[in-house]
Amino acid sequence: MSNDDQRLAPLRAQIDAIDQELLELISKRAKAAQEVGHIKNESSAPIFRPERENQVIQNVLQKNPGPLLADGLASIWREIMSACRALESKQTIAYLGPTGTFSEQAAHQFFGQSISGLPCVSLDEVFKAVEKGAATFGVVPVENSSEGAVSRTLDLLLESPLQISGEVVLPIRHHLLTKHGNLDGVKTVCAHAQALAQCQQWLSVHAPQLQRQAVSSNAEAARMASKDSSIAAIAGEPAQLAYGLQIVSAQIQDDPNNRTRFVVIGQYACQPCGQDQTSLVLSVANQPGAVHHLLGPLAKHGVSMTRFESRPARKGSWEYHFYIDIEGHTSDAKVATAIAELKTIAAFYKNLGSYPRAKN
Repeated sequence: MSNDDQRLAPLRAQIDAIDQELLELISKRAKAAQEVGHIKNESSAPIFRPERENQVIQNVLQKNPGPLLADGLASIWREIMSACRALESKQTIAYLGPTGTFSEQAAHQFFGQSISGLPCVSLDEVFKAVEKGAATFGVVPVENSSEGAVSRTLDLLLESPLQISGEVVLPIRHHLLTKHGNLDGVKTVCAHAQALAQCQQWLSVHAPQLQRQAVSSNAEAARMASKDSSIAAIAGEPAQLAYGLQIVSAQIQDDPNNRTRFVVIGQYACQPCGQDQTSLVLSVANQPGAVHHLLGPLAKHGVSMTRFESRPARKGSWEYHFYIDIEGHTSDAKVATAIAELKTIAAFYKNLGSYPRAKN
């Protein structure tokens, strides 16, 4: 036995013993979670409560003695809770498919790996799957840090009875992918329209000869590229691995800090957790100063607005809906007061939901 092996042997034995302790404790936790599940089933209470799981993770992070970093610790606990939930029933989560999309990645980041994924061909189908009960929740992109709002998601949030139950913010790393890892014989680059826009400068400089074709998702582009050597795809690592593609060039997004925000949609209304955000849709009469007057109650009652997005009302009359995110839960006193006053001013009001804020 070498000197290194002699020094490592007691440490390995210590790790094995700790692993056994961890296994016993995790099993003990799972049994307690099962008891919680039995009680919930008796009262038809929801299995998954985003605000409760957020609270559990925040409690763990506050008590973290190190050396594990917060992100790693949060991921461990999320997977433990996901596995415990699956003992009762694997939840079905709808997302924009096929396999390998950033939407699927966002779903796993929020719910953990122990779910049943339901890939959908469009954002409309994600909403329909949840509305009809084929999925408990859906995950849809709502805005990108480079390209702004995902318009179709905003329209669907306005039209749908579903509400927002959570959010996920993902760093977006786009790779140029082909079957053989080069551009020999490649004529077209395919990706979702947003991904093409997020990489347009790189493409113009490094691959101006390629025709750009928008498709339903980056993963669909990867699937196409896996079948046709004349096609290159822009997609992330999950799609690369899912379809066996090779990287021609990595991280070709124009903005190195490129991020996409996803929202979790469902029937569930979150209770306050202390780190909440509320999303609203509003409109006002088309007259001078109307928008400034509309937002007055927020400033008056000390409610911070974190996002403001306008979207045509699609009535042919130059009217707009305003999508607003504010800090706090609708049950918070100052938020409730501000909203009550705001309702008296707005020509249209819809609460999309209060939910735990994502860590950016």
